Amino acid sequence: MIRNTALAFASLVLLATPPSFGAERCRDAKGQFMKCPAPAPAAPKHCKDAKGKFAKCGTKGAMPM
Repeated sequence: MIRNTALAFASLVLLATPPSFGAERCRDAKGQFMKCPAPAPAAPKHCKDAKGKFAKCGTKGAMPM
């Protein structure tokens, strides 16, 4: 009795979880499946000026590290 209950519970858990095969599924505007776009590269967090000191990124002469 307990074995049947445990087997039934395990089968319900397996059926309730969506399958994940490692690939994401993306859809276009028409609803068709397509290849997912690559994620954008992360922006640099720190920049240095020509003298080697930390500077605000986007200022003139600041280079990302």
